[in-house]
Amino acid sequence: MKRFALAVTVVALVGTSTVLAADKPDPTGTWKWSVTFNNNTREVTLKLKLDGDKLTGAMVGRNNNETAIEDASFKDGEVAFSVTRERNGEKFTTKYTGKLDGDTLKGKTEFERNGEKQSRDWEAKRSK
Repeated sequence: MKRFALAVTVVALVGTSTVLAADKPDPTGTWKWSVTFNNNTREVTLKLKLDGDKLTGAMVGRNNNETAIEDASFKDGEVAFSVTRERNGEKFTTKYTGKLDGDTLKGKTEFERNGEKQSRDWEAKRSK
């Protein structure tokens, strides 16, 4: 009888930890949203992967070229990363922060344009 009670306790504890692990927020996946600049709208795709505490990923650009994200982190349901791109020989960096809520990432981007710091809201949906 003691073995049975011990087995039930172990199964209950393992089941509980599995449920808790499944409930832990995870930004892993492909995220999409639209951005409009100068009356031009384009789709943005972001691929993220969380491995332990390490967040990696890439932003997919024109012609399906991928640019790795930099300085990435995920803590307490919040993502942060930067993307550095080059256009016409000039590099520019955009910083992203966002809060994960199920299959939605919502936050702010910060970038410099014409010598001025600017920010925009962004909201991405996880692709199924």
